[in-house]
Amino acid sequence: MALVDWDLASTTAARFGPTGPSVTLEQATEVVADLRRLADEAVGHVAEYTRMTPQLADGPVRVVDRRTWAEVNVQGLRTVISPLTDKLEEKVGFLGNVVGAKVTGVEAGAVLGYLSGKVLGQYDIFGAPVGQLLLVAPNIVGMERRIKADPRDFRLWVCLHEVTHRTQFTAVPWLREHFLAEVRAFVEATEPPSGSMFSQAYQQVVAAVKAAREPDDARGTSLLEAVQSPEQRAVLDRLTAVLTLLEGHAEVVMDGVGPQVIPSVARIRAAFDKRRNPSNPVEQYLRKLLGIDIKMRQYAEGRRFVQAVLDRVGMDGLNRIWTSPQTLPTLDEIADPDVWVTRVVTAAAPG
Repeated sequence: MALVDWDLASTTAARFGPTGPSVTLEQATEVVADLRRLADEAVGHVAEYTRMTPQLADGPVRVVDRRTWAEVNVQGLRTVISPLTDKLEEKVGFLGNVVGAKVTGVEAGAVLGYLSGKVLGQYDIFGAPVGQLLLVAPNIVGMERRIKADPRDFRLWVCLHEVTHRTQFTAVPWLREHFLAEVRAFVEATEPPSGSMFSQAYQQVVAAVKAAREPDDARGTSLLEAVQSPEQRAVLDRLTAVLTLLEGHAEVVMDGVGPQVIPSVARIRAAFDKRRNPSNPVEQYLRKLLGIDIKMRQYAEGRRFVQAVLDRVGMDGLNRIWTSPQTLPTLDEIADPDVWVTRVVTAAAPG
């Protein structure tokens, strides 16, 4: 018996996903073609700015709707946690009665349905031999309308960010396997809960739900953080450092390239950042609980780190990051870029 009903997760995600913006068939066709063209254009801009040359070839960009994005991520989630479900199924007599495949399927689908209305793009490293770039057309159109952005400018701005992620993984051949190895380590560090361990995990989840409701709790606690073991926290710190670097790097690239090729980039950035901070209390609660606020901090903290390194040692010095897993920054170095510069760039300088 599977512990997660993945088919139910897919149908639930489709059901919970919000309705997209109203467009005609002609408009939809035009948006898809425009995004593909602008993604191709972004490749040259990103390569020139970053001085990173792809070593691996991946497929063409996929322009998808919300339902397809959710389906892709259901499959990715299934791939990632299948070793965990195998481990948990050994104790299915206990856990099967507590969780249930259909309950966990609905929970996973509900979360992905919610997120399917938020994500503009994604470089999916789980579902293809190398990876695949996804652009979520209805969300891009919806956001450009909400912030009243020039469609061409906003679409290229989004493409610069997402193509940077593709460049990170295609120009650094070891990065994908390193990232996947860390994800596997996180999953393998999970122990099937029993007895007092399950009770403690339950109490931590309840505390996370309560903390997310507190308006004065700027950080909150996500569900993922609430149920971590000490071993998982160590792995998650490394994963968080990598993700913060990747997001910050993409942010710096999109804003570095933007002024040369996107006339309205300053207005887009200001309006978009404002939209990243929702005033709706329900929205704020969900973002805290699901860890989306953590993602937002990664954009800001990563951008500060990458920009600081770039200012100190230039692009060639910054690109030392991609030499090996050992040259990636730690979480402490993300907070103090000078420490990373000293360890990786200065220490390796001749003389």
